[in-house]
Amino acid sequence: QVQTVASGGGSVQAGGSLRLSCTAPGFTSNRCGVAWGRQAAGKQREWVSNISIDGRTTYADSVKGRFTISKDNVKDTVYLQMNSLKPEDTAMYSCKTSGGNCGFGNSWGQGTQVTVSS
Repeated sequence: QVQTVASGGGSVQAGGSLRLSCTAPGFTSNRCGVAWGRQAAGKQREWVSNISIDGRTTYADSVKGRFTISKDNVKDTVYLQMNSLKPEDTAMYSCKTSGGNCGFGNSWGQGTQVTVSS
């Protein structure tokens, strides 16, 4: 299983932006997709976005039009550009390989905290 590490979180005011990075060594050579998820305190984890090995992207309705997922196959890194952040986006964000040769049901990796203040 590819181990993932998310980074780039922080504290911003509503309307601000952050770019998260997900380091996933080998996801390109293993032909895997990568998913982002988030978990707010006291709530269940919520799927946020996914990018497939061929670059197809999907988003949760709650972030569509504000978040953009992309990847750098050379660096084996997936990015989540988050714009127009809202307080309800506050959560621990993490990523995992998902789909392709990695299959589904993999574990979420180390996360990064995003806090959006009003």
